[in-house]
Order: sequence, then C-alpha cells, then structure tokens
Amino acid sequence: MTYPNAHGTSGRRPGGHPDDRSGRHAHAPANSPARGRSASHRDGGPQGHPSRSGVPSSAAAHTRASGGIEYLEGRHSVIEALAAGMPLKGILVADYLQEDERGLGDLLAAAAAAGVPTRIVGRDVLDRISDHGSHQGVIGEARPYTYASIDALVRAAAGKESSLIVVLDHVTDPGNLGAIVRSAEVVGATGLLIPNRRCAQVTATAYKASAGAVAHVPVAQEANLAASIETLKKAGFWIAGASEHAEDDVWHAPMEGRLALVMGAEGDGISRLVLDRCDFLVRLPQHGRIESLNVAQSATALMYEWLRRSGLE
Repeated sequence: MTYPNAHGTSGRRPGGHPDDRSGRHAHAPANSPARGRSASHRDGGPQGHPSRSGVPSSAAAHTRASGGIEYLEGRHSVIEALAAGMPLKGILVADYLQEDERGLGDLLAAAAAAGVPTRIVGRDVLDRISDHGSHQGVIGEARPYTYASIDALVRAAAGKESSLIVVLDHVTDPGNLGAIVRSAEVVGATGLLIPNRRCAQVTATAYKASAGAVAHVPVAQEANLAASIETLKKAGFWIAGASEHAEDDVWHAPMEGRLALVMGAEGDGISRLVLDRCDFLVRLPQHGRIESLNVAQSATALMYEWLRRSGLE
C-alpha cells in the first residue's frame, strides 16, 4: 500500500463542525478503492550474580498465559529494553551462566541501575518460556503496557487551541508504531489512538523503535475507532485522513489547530468505516521514482506540517 501521497480534500462535514474549514468533504473519489491508501507509505536484585528466588510456574511459561506478560529472549534484547526504559518486572538468568560471561555483567549492572530484580532459574524454566530456544540463558519479563482511553486524550487536549492526536487504523508492525510514537513525542502531540484488535501493540519492539518515547506519550486503545473519532469531533478536532487518493496535498490542506491525523494500515490503508468519518483527506506530494514512503515516514512528514502550521516550532 502506498502512504503519503495522501490526497486530502478539506471540508465541512455534514451536520456541522465546531469551526469552518474551506474545501470539499473528504471522501475518496468515486473511482478510488473502497479503502483509502495512506498518503505515501508502503509496508508494508542488586548488582552481581542474582539471588535465587521464586521461579515462574508452568502456567506462566507461555507469553500470553500469565496476565499479559511479554517475554524478551536473549541478553541483547533485554539490555536494549532496559536502555529504552521499558518497564520490566524481572529478569530470569540461567543457573549455568557465570557472572564474567560476555555481556552478562553489563546486563546485571543495567538491571540494578533500573531497579529491576534478577532471579536465577534452571535451564528447563527458560526452555519452557522460550519460543525458539535462543534465550542465551536470559529472559526478561516485561510489564504489560497501561493504555490510556480516548476520554483521557480529550482531557489532555482541553483548553488547547492546537492539539494533535494520531489515529492508527490497524497498523500492524510494532516497529512502525514505535517510530510513529517517537515522531509524535518530538512534535508535541497529545497522544495516539489505536484499536484493541488486529493492530500492533506496545511491545518491546515498539519501545525500542520509539527510543523510549512510549514512556512520554500516552497511547489510547479503544474497541471502536469510528466511535472514538466521533468523540474527537465533539471535542473540536478535525479529522484528517492520509490517503494517496486525496485531492489536496499537505501544503494546501488545513493541517493546523486541533487535528486528529488518521494513518491507515500497511497495504490496506484507511478502512471505509473510518474513511467516511474523515473531514478531509491529505496526501504528500512526490516527484521521485519510487512508489511511496512507509507509514511511519509519512506520518512524520504530516506531523511536522501540523507543527509548522500551528506555530509551535
């Protein structure tokens, strides 16, 4: 799917909007696909050796069977998670490892600095948890991410003349999610909104890609994106859909003020149900030979135009 070449039509939505913006109602042209392709993207214990304490039961040996805990396998993955500020519940270390083994000392030091407890466990425990047996004697237990709500985002935007909320319509790559969160934090966005099914979640991969920005930008998760968008409209937000089928490019679309920027899924774009609720569509112009940018690159470019227009730079 192509991303920001988001052609966006601007316009008043039927039934009226809190303010006026000139232009046309942003539905995709009659000859465009049912789903709006995104505006120019394609995707497609203390320091030292840990003390021996309780080990996870067999019921917790599978990632999603223990209260939502995510397991990170391998020393490098755990060190990266610590560096990114990912909240870890604990780190399991195999009893056969020596403290002076490569990378282990650095890992234990980083865990101690972050206040993350470490526990010695038998290899059989790690093998049960591991998906592919490449744990290298180390597995991190990540705490489940605490999602915000759409109401929390609306409250955070209250009283602000300019506020940006990025809506991801079933973006499935956690790397893309993390990269978008990173850009959103840099431009000062109020937060992100994602659905609770068939989309990327805030996982270790997303934390890493966000360079720790996930700890600073709220990500709301709701069951019904369309209903949440209506909530944003009632709160005075205009809804901009990134689509290569938009008529207006980013330079001419009303990309300022209280704005909800919708980015569609890799490959499929914005779903029809969400597309119908967009007040206008917007695209990124392109003059090169490749087909498009990916969703994270496109979202970043569009977010920066919001920042420029809103006079917040």
